[in-house]
Amino acid sequence: MISIKTTNTLYAPEKVDVGIVHIGLGAFHRAHQAVYIEKNLNRNQGGNWGICAVNIRSNSQLVDELKANGCRYHIAEYQDSQNVELREINSIRDALFAGTDKEPLFEKLVSPKTKIVTLTVTEKGYYLAPADKTLRQDDPSIQHDIQNPTTPKTAPGILVEALYRRKELNLPPFTILSCDNMPNNGSLTRRAVCELAAHRSAEFAQWIEDNVAFPSSMVDRIVPAMSDDSRERLQKELNCHDQNAVMCEAFSQWVVEDNFPQGRPDWEHDGVQMVKDVHPFETMKLRLLNGSHSLLAYVGLAAKYKTVAQAVADERFASLIRHYMSFEAAPTLDLPQEVQVQTYIESLVSRFANDSLQHQLSQIAMDGSQKIPQRWLSGAEELLANKGSNKAADKADLTATALGVAAWLFYVRGEDLEGHQHKVDDPMAQTLSELHGRCADPESLVREALKLNDIFSTKLSQNETFSHAVLNAYQTIISSGVAECLSFNSNDTAHFGG
Repeated sequence: MISIKTTNTLYAPEKVDVGIVHIGLGAFHRAHQAVYIEKNLNRNQGGNWGICAVNIRSNSQLVDELKANGCRYHIAEYQDSQNVELREINSIRDALFAGTDKEPLFEKLVSPKTKIVTLTVTEKGYYLAPADKTLRQDDPSIQHDIQNPTTPKTAPGILVEALYRRKELNLPPFTILSCDNMPNNGSLTRRAVCELAAHRSAEFAQWIEDNVAFPSSMVDRIVPAMSDDSRERLQKELNCHDQNAVMCEAFSQWVVEDNFPQGRPDWEHDGVQMVKDVHPFETMKLRLLNGSHSLLAYVGLAAKYKTVAQAVADERFASLIRHYMSFEAAPTLDLPQEVQVQTYIESLVSRFANDSLQHQLSQIAMDGSQKIPQRWLSGAEELLANKGSNKAADKADLTATALGVAAWLFYVRGEDLEGHQHKVDDPMAQTLSELHGRCADPESLVREALKLNDIFSTKLSQNETFSHAVLNAYQTIISSGVAECLSFNSNDTAHFGG
């Protein structure tokens, strides 16, 4: 028998004003930021911090369905398969699809009531090169926004145009808060916006630098993509007949840099950690949680697993991610004082084992070219750079990271060992497919892959030990299967030469 707790809205939604515009209306936003705002509105019996949530490129159906239901929906927070809280959410007060006509969105963005703009547009939505984090000015969408600044297609272009209009109207700028899994996401968002704004004028770009706040944040909650099966499950288990409902884990964390010149909700009373420096939290989460997720995704898919819980239930995979987190990721971290790293690692393994979520590895595997530089490769570079001067780095190895790169390289060829094909959902999918097409042997494939400077730095591509480890793992995968690579003991401290 499932234990179900229900939590309902305690305020009058129709009396709430919109103070936040959110770009990127999807499952994660509905299960994370919108929940914190719901708690805030409940506690304050309403207020001025309702959300207008917007999709700018796809999923107009979700917008239509939400609006048809007054933007009311539910989230099911699973502690495990037997304990769940069903929570009613009304914090989204308006929903827009701005795929073609963006003027209703600009009306919201230019409104004096809008104090904060938040984003969950994924790493690729900022149009920054993965390796050096400069704006991809040759991208067709960015080129469009440069040439047609008043009718932009991208999130950075929309922010630039909205800020330009506010400046012309002598309105104070809104605060821009990225909620995407990127290290230094505030600084990176600032860079994307300012580099694009400079095409209008250097003076305008400087005005943004001087006047617009870009606080960083770290978000953490496992939210699988919804499917017909998961909706059917909510109907059967919880009697929840809500097409817009979202399933997620019970755990949730949000760490936010406290820099909001135009004001903000009193989030600190709703579980949000307001801090001066987010960097230690975001790096910890990216390299431990997200890094392990990506490792499970590519290695797990090569082993024919479909979900995170299935993979981590295999003790070989649990040992793999414990080894990766303990000996490859943790030595690169400057952890917050209150964090005990081994306790955090075990909490992650426990969260991954939550089989109530059915978190698909294929979902995590998307956009790998954008994810693995910050999840794996930046930490790998630090380890190699610190060898000889840092005891933790000297004891560390990059065996699991090299296996992850090899498994990713195997995944992006779009075909398993039996010849079954799968879609590779990645901005660099064509480049990666062409790479596999022209490289006839593993040696040339790995060598040429590591030369992709949009992903790999010169430090890594020219490190012979790392290259050799990737090649060995790739050759093993294609000749014997990924299981032959899984001999990790989480208590080992195998060495990796620099």
